[in-house]
Amino acid sequence: MTRLKVWDVPVRLFHWGLVGCVALAFYTMKTDGAPFIFPIDIHARGGYVLIGLLLFRWLWGLVGSHHARFRSFLYSPASMWGYARRLASGHLPLFAGHNPLGGLMVVVMLLSLTFQAVSGLFLTDDIFFNAPLHGLVDRSTARTLAGLHQLNANLLMGLIAAHLLALVVHRLKGERLVGAMITGRKSFAGEPEDEPAKAPVQRRVSAWVALGVIVLAALPVLWLWNA
Repeated sequence: MTRLKVWDVPVRLFHWGLVGCVALAFYTMKTDGAPFIFPIDIHARGGYVLIGLLLFRWLWGLVGSHHARFRSFLYSPASMWGYARRLASGHLPLFAGHNPLGGLMVVVMLLSLTFQAVSGLFLTDDIFFNAPLHGLVDRSTARTLAGLHQLNANLLMGLIAAHLLALVVHRLKGERLVGAMITGRKSFAGEPEDEPAKAPVQRRVSAWVALGVIVLAALPVLWLWNA
């Protein structure tokens, strides 16, 4: 049994922060929002934090640790199809980072969440709430974005359901993905296909690089929060 450190602390904090923001967003819009007095305001502020988290993840996917980088988990269509066939046959291919289908799901969810968060900046309820960028678009555009915002919310629910189903399938096959996102480490009975034993050791990301990414991601959150 081999135990490898896969997910760094920033990736894990991003993941659980994302879970919290998305849960808050759905709660404030799909229920009465109790005990919040103005649920839509809480919904919006959760969206501002979500924008910061997403900006961080897009940047970290370029300069972060090895398995956090997009280039480490973006595979060709042939690789994704091959992985799906092996998984369907009952064999669980071993991957330290995101597997080919998981990597695709990550990008799709990031794109959907990014559209959801950004489109929300232009919306209004025509009564109590105007988003920070609402004044930059005309009424027709705002309504179109509101419709797309709602449609994309439904898409996100489907993506989240698919993600949860994938977690269950992998758990039944012996791969504990949730635990790895808590501890940062994964255990393998063999050699992962994306991290062979003879691969060069991956260097740690500079603390200054990490701090720079965090600052860049925090700036729009601070501006939106006080807009």
